[in-house]
Amino acid sequence: MSPHEDAPAAGPALPPAGASTGTAAGHPGQAAPERAGPLRGPRLGLGGWARWGWRQLTSMRTALFLLLLIAVAAVPGSMLPQRTTDPVRVNDFIAGQPLLGAWLDRFALFDVFVSPWFVAIYLLLVISLAGCIVPRIAVHVRALRGLPPRTPARLERLPAHVTFTTPASADEVLAGARAMLSRGRFRLRPASLEPEEPSVSAEGGYLRETGNIAFHLGVVVIVIALAWGYLCGWKADRVVLAGQSFTNAISSYDTFAPGPWVSPGSLSPFTVRIDSLNVQFSTATGSGQFGQARDFSAQATLTQPGQPPQQRELRVNGPLHAGDASVYLLGNGYAHTITVRDASGQVLYRQATPFLPQDDRYTSAGAIKVVAASPEQLGVSGMFLPTARLGADGPESVFPGLGEPALVLTAYRGNLSPGRPQSVYSLDTSAMSEVRQDDGSPLRIWLTPGHTVTLPGGLGSISMDAEVTRWAGISTRHDPGKALALAAALVALGGLVISLTIRRRRVFVRVVPGPPGQAGVTVHVAGLARGEDPLLGQAITRLAGHLARNLAAAPGAGPLPEAPGPAVSP
Repeated sequence: MSPHEDAPAAGPALPPAGASTGTAAGHPGQAAPERAGPLRGPRLGLGGWARWGWRQLTSMRTALFLLLLIAVAAVPGSMLPQRTTDPVRVNDFIAGQPLLGAWLDRFALFDVFVSPWFVAIYLLLVISLAGCIVPRIAVHVRALRGLPPRTPARLERLPAHVTFTTPASADEVLAGARAMLSRGRFRLRPASLEPEEPSVSAEGGYLRETGNIAFHLGVVVIVIALAWGYLCGWKADRVVLAGQSFTNAISSYDTFAPGPWVSPGSLSPFTVRIDSLNVQFSTATGSGQFGQARDFSAQATLTQPGQPPQQRELRVNGPLHAGDASVYLLGNGYAHTITVRDASGQVLYRQATPFLPQDDRYTSAGAIKVVAASPEQLGVSGMFLPTARLGADGPESVFPGLGEPALVLTAYRGNLSPGRPQSVYSLDTSAMSEVRQDDGSPLRIWLTPGHTVTLPGGLGSISMDAEVTRWAGISTRHDPGKALALAAALVALGGLVISLTIRRRRVFVRVVPGPPGQAGVTVHVAGLARGEDPLLGQAITRLAGHLARNLAAAPGAGPLPEAPGPAVSP
């Protein structure tokens, strides 16, 4: 026989040295079972892990974390230029800082609100909030359809408890308690379901949970409405000169930012003409209001298909509604008809050129791009001063209204289009050289209405018409989720107020007969709150006091304090 084989047992096996020889408790003669190893819980499996993940996602802690995360994720969208609103600034940023711009673009930080990671956070937030609310709605519906619980056996153990005696009968006490609780908007448990002892069970404050659910539903709807407005809405801006019009078409706007689901052909057709602009500034000195805008409005004509033209007034907070879009008046400024001629007198450029205000004195910046100039293109940039003065630091405007207007310009020649998109209101001089006078000094042009300045080097001349016109900054927007978001915000606000002002309470009243031969009964009044309720004790004391006085109470377990206010309310 091999030494590694087990020999057959010739008798009872002896335990190894040091092993216990006791028997299992309750089973004489039976050896205690040996443990095979450490205790292990059951394996969750795929379904168990899925349930665990769903519970984690739909917890209120996760919803709050996602709310904070989406707020943090939106920060780059407010600090960095976005392609959906200003692609020119994005291109300039990347061109100015190629390495940093490339890394930021790799993580979609120039397209934050349409990036996959931002959309994922947004969807998880909606799912988490919905998963928190739906089970609570089901529980609340069951509570509304159910009955208040039975009266506990030991009322003295509840947080608020008052006892008094009264000569009234048990039926009178119960009838009085039911009437008082009904007036307090409590739901009562039917008396037929309280067979052991005469008692009343009531519960009130169901609106607290209703308000809480309404608040959370409002938040969910707001989140959905904002997403809907972003996906299906659009925004467009344009500078419109007084006396000119624009149509609601992509080609008519200076900038157009559509949502991902917006079709260019879905814009409702209409035309708006800016007939005149009325801008008034304060001239009162010494009050700190000098130069402040007092009135800003525009008279406009709205034309829609199949309708006669309508005269409308546009104000900063008074938009014009046409179709499914709203037209807003955002700003205003000055435009000047500039004429540039070559050395032979041929007109190379002539149009009204808007300049954009840079401060409250309407010091405005702009650019003139003469593409037809030869042999090199010509660019002119500078500032417009509505009321020009030569100050200690150079030319400046001292009042936003038209007093002594002047253009302060610098001319450049070279390539106007160095290869990347640029704003029509600024001049990219990276591929241009500054025009100088015959003595080599930089050329500075001081141009006033009705005057002409000759450019050196045979470049021609530049002139400014005598009349200075105004322009209006127009923003046209379509936000389909705006009304829904407003309604949801009002619902959420109302639900929050209700959940903070109403308390969920359970009130119990039990009548105990007195000892044999003694008239009257002992009344126990107790209350229990769902959640924290520091006023529960006062409410129960008031209820017992009102009930005792109504029943002509006699002294019992002690005098009741006189408490003003209603008997009891949720």
